Amino acid sequence: MTIRLTKIAVGALLLSSLSGCVIYQSIGKSTGGFLHPVSGPDFVHIDNDDWDSGNALIYFYRAHSQWASEEIESPSVYIDDRHYFNIRNNSFTWMEVKPGERYIAMRRPLMGLEGMNDFSLSLIADATLTVDAGQVYYLRYSEVSTPESPHPDLDPEHPLASGDLQLVTRDSAMGPGEIVTTQFLNSDLLAPNHAATSIAVVNEDDDYERDMERLTEAREEELERLETDGLVNAPWYWPFGGEPQQPLETDAKIKARERAYAKLEREREVQAAREAGDGWWPF
Repeated sequence: MTIRLTKIAVGALLLSSLSGCVIYQSIGKSTGGFLHPVSGPDFVHIDNDDWDSGNALIYFYRAHSQWASEEIESPSVYIDDRHYFNIRNNSFTWMEVKPGERYIAMRRPLMGLEGMNDFSLSLIADATLTVDAGQVYYLRYSEVSTPESPHPDLDPEHPLASGDLQLVTRDSAMGPGEIVTTQFLNSDLLAPNHAATSIAVVNEDDDYERDMERLTEAREEELERLETDGLVNAPWYWPFGGEPQQPLETDAKIKARERAYAKLEREREVQAAREAGDGWWPF
C-alpha cells in the first residue's frame, strides 16, 4: 500500500510539472515528531542585534502534545506561497519578514505531497497577516488546545483568530506550557528547513511581482473601459486594439513601481559592494 501511494504521489508530481501546474510538496522535509523528535536548544528570544528592526519578526511555535508527538509527518509552513519549514511537536522557529501583508499558509502532507494549484489535500491555515516594522508576532499551532483568549488586535472573523494556527499576544505565548517550553527547530538531514533567517529581500521581490501582475490586469481593465467609451483610436483593419486618446493612469503607476524597484536594486548592489569591501564606489 505504501509503495502504491508513493507511485501515485510521484506520478502526480511528474504530471503537474509537465503541465505547468503549481505543486505544493515537502518531500524529504516532512518527518514528524514520532520519527524525529526535536532536539534543539530551549526557547529564547533572538538578540535584537540579530534582526533588522526595519523589518518584522514572526515566531512560530507548537507546544508538546501526545497527538503531535505521535505524528509521522508534520505540517508545512508557507510564507507568500514559498515553503520554509515543517513544524514538529515541541518546537519553535522564527522568520524575519518585510513589513506589509504576508500570506501565511499551512498544509498537511501525505508522503510529502500537499496539493496542486488551488487544491490542497489538507489546508490547515490560509490567511494574510499584516505586520509592522519593528514588531514581534507569535503564531501558535495546536490541534488539541486553544489560547486562553483571542488576540485583541484581530477581528474575530480573521482566519488567525480561530482554528489550529492562531496569532497570540506575547503574554499568551510566554504562558505556562507555551513557547517557553519548546525547543529550537534545527535543520538537519532528516528534516531540513529554511527557517530562522531573514526573507525580507525575497518578500520585496515577491511584492514587486504581485504588484506588477495586479497593475497589468488593471491596465487591461482600464483599456477596456476607454474602448467602451470610444476613447481608443484603432484603424478598421487592425484587430489588436489601438492607442488610447489619453494617458493611462495605470501606466503611470507601473512606471512608478518600476522606478522604485530599480532604485531598490541599486541600493542592494551598493550594500553588497560595501559588505564585500572591494572598494567600489558608485560615484
